[in-house]
Amino acid sequence: MTHRQQWGIVAGIVLLLAGVLAAGVHFLGDELFPVSVGSKAPPIEGVTLDGSNTHKTLADYSGRVVLLNVWATWCEPCRVEMPSIEKLHKEFAPQGFSVVAISVDDPGAEQRILDFAKQYGLSFEVLHDPRQVTTRNYQITGYPETFLIAKDGTIRLKRIGAADWSSEGNRALVRELLGIPGVVATPHPTGLENDRPDSVTLSGAPKPAR
Repeated sequence: MTHRQQWGIVAGIVLLLAGVLAAGVHFLGDELFPVSVGSKAPPIEGVTLDGSNTHKTLADYSGRVVLLNVWATWCEPCRVEMPSIEKLHKEFAPQGFSVVAISVDDPGAEQRILDFAKQYGLSFEVLHDPRQVTTRNYQITGYPETFLIAKDGTIRLKRIGAADWSSEGNRALVRELLGIPGVVATPHPTGLENDRPDSVTLSGAPKPAR
C-alpha cells in the first residue's frame, strides 16, 4: 500500500466519523446540549409589533438582566402569570431589567397579540416569532416557559408553567442579579421554580403539534 493510499484511508475514516458526529448532533442535539440552568442562553428571534417589524436578538439587551417568556395568546396559564410579570417589569425596568415576551402565535396573528397586550396592560417588550425559532433553540416543551438570564448571558432560572413572578422569592433573585442590596435569593437546587411555594400550580399548556 502506497503512502498516498494510506492517507486516502485516513481521510475516509475522518469523513465517516465527522458524518456520524453530525448525525448525532442533529438527532440527539437536545440530549447532548440541553438548555438548562448554568448554560449559555441560545439566540432568540422575534419581531416587534410597532409597525417597524424590527428583528430583535439578545444582543439588543446586552448588559441587562432579561426575563425571557415564551408564550401564546391561546395559552390559559400564560394569562394567569402575565399580571405578575408586568409588576416585576415595572419595579425593576429602571434598574437594568428587561422582560422579553415572545409570542409563538401563527403568522398573521399580530393584531390578536396586540389586543392581548392591551387587555393585560403590558408595558414590556412583546415580540412575535411565528416561525418558532426561539421555541426550537430553547427546547420548549410547553407554554409558558420562562428563563431568567443574567447580564453575562447565563441562564440562572428556568420555569416551566405559570408562576407568580412578583413573589418575594423571584424578586429577590432579580435584585441579586441586578446587584441591588437586599435579601439574597436561594434558588431551587434544580433551578426550576415548580416546587416553590410562591409558584402558581397551574401547569403549562402543551406545545401544539405541527
